[in-house]
Amino acid sequence: MLRVLCLLRPWRPLRARGCASDGAAGGSEIQVRALAGPDQGITEILMNRPRARNALGNVFVSELLETLAQLREDRQVRVLLFRSGVKGVFCAGADLKEREQMSEAEVGVFVQRLRGLMNDIAAFPAPTIAAMDGFALGGGLELALACDLRVAASSAIMGLIETTRGLLPGAGGTQRLPRCLGVALAKELIFTGRRLSGTEANALGLVNHAVAQNEEGDAAYHRARALAQEILPQVDIASGMAIEGMCYAQNIPTRDRLEGMAAFREKRPPTFVGE
Repeated sequence: MLRVLCLLRPWRPLRARGCASDGAAGGSEIQVRALAGPDQGITEILMNRPRARNALGNVFVSELLETLAQLREDRQVRVLLFRSGVKGVFCAGADLKEREQMSEAEVGVFVQRLRGLMNDIAAFPAPTIAAMDGFALGGGLELALACDLRVAASSAIMGLIETTRGLLPGAGGTQRLPRCLGVALAKELIFTGRRLSGTEANALGLVNHAVAQNEEGDAAYHRARALAQEILPQVDIASGMAIEGMCYAQNIPTRDRLEGMAAFREKRPPTFVGE
């Protein structure tokens, strides 16, 4: 479906039907790649809207929602990694230029879709990792907070800055940040709209790892990919539940299970025979 058989093949685009795109060279704003070889099981989502610094616009959100819906059904996806194709930026947050053209009713509908997107990321069945190699502001940080794990370049800048624009975090930030950092610290960061470096975010526990940026500007991506490789050997919960079910089915007809039940009923120690 969205699988790519070779690591060296190009990204696979996903276009939202009937929408104009602001992606690189007029292409898709969201692209997908499934890695191969020792990285098989890792799927990457590339956010690629350079002219708007990956701002969360209508097309971007639609493509990302559609991508997640398709990947959710792909049992080959063991770890999902979010990264940026725009150097120096993870996600700059809401597309305020686009939102300025919306009516109040349209803004309300869009914010609900944005909140739904973050909930879809948070509920994704495989572990999710945000590779934050640059700015992650407002909704961009909310997207990262919806992921299970976050890796940042030490020079990355992040914050829920909505209060500095007369807004408030509306895509889960008021709920996920306090669950990550505690209520008092989350209030301070939201009330002040303070921006943190990756190093500062790591010290507070907002990100799992902070790494020195490299010349290519993708150090956080490489650390996130290494983290994904560590996760790959773990059995996903769906497979684990299936294994548990098979083992339990084998246990049901055994003499020891019946003996254990009888011993409990008769309030005595069980006498197991290994059958």
